[in-house]
Amino acid sequence: MSLMRQENDFLQAKYGITAWCYDILDYPWERQYRRWRPELLKDIRGEVLEAGVGTGRNLKYYRPDVHLTGIDLSPAMLKRAKKRAGDAQCQVSLKQEDATLLSSIPSNQFDWIFSTFICCVMPDPLQPMAIAQFGRVLKPGGRFRLLEMIYSQNPKERKKQELFAPFVEKVFGARFDRNTLSYLHESDRLKVTNTTFLKKDIYLLMEGVCEK
Repeated sequence: MSLMRQENDFLQAKYGITAWCYDILDYPWERQYRRWRPELLKDIRGEVLEAGVGTGRNLKYYRPDVHLTGIDLSPAMLKRAKKRAGDAQCQVSLKQEDATLLSSIPSNQFDWIFSTFICCVMPDPLQPMAIAQFGRVLKPGGRFRLLEMIYSQNPKERKKQELFAPFVEKVFGARFDRNTLSYLHESDRLKVTNTTFLKKDIYLLMEGVCEK
């Protein structure tokens, strides 16, 4: 069995369990995230792919003129997202899909790719594969916006993160030492045009454009 298949089977099994209580477990962070969501999504329009749609927390914040395709590896998470799709103002299509393959999605399909925290869950060996797929399915000139958590360079903040890092990895499969930004810089199709931190030097927002 390939490394990719093993990693994906592991994550799918993990979220098959975590999905049942995901929104409860995520609540301490969601108090912050729900204040960010309207701003992160206010200018996104057209044909949009949300990679790692999860339980659908973002759905109600998309503009009415968006045609949204939301994907997730976990059927259990998508089941919960479908319940939230009714609150969306836009057209929503949800499907189970592997972000490293996007096998059901044609090339040059989307105006935007948006994602929150998919890459901190995705093991480093798989990230270049997902980024390559993002570049494939974005239209030339299409935009991407990815939000991830990373380790702070502040020793005091990092120590706090290290205290709850084992819990985050065990429950969500997420780590704070992923190299997403480096992989984006290595892409031959995606160009990073802006990076900023939404809070301290932990919540990293990466934005850019598909050049080819």
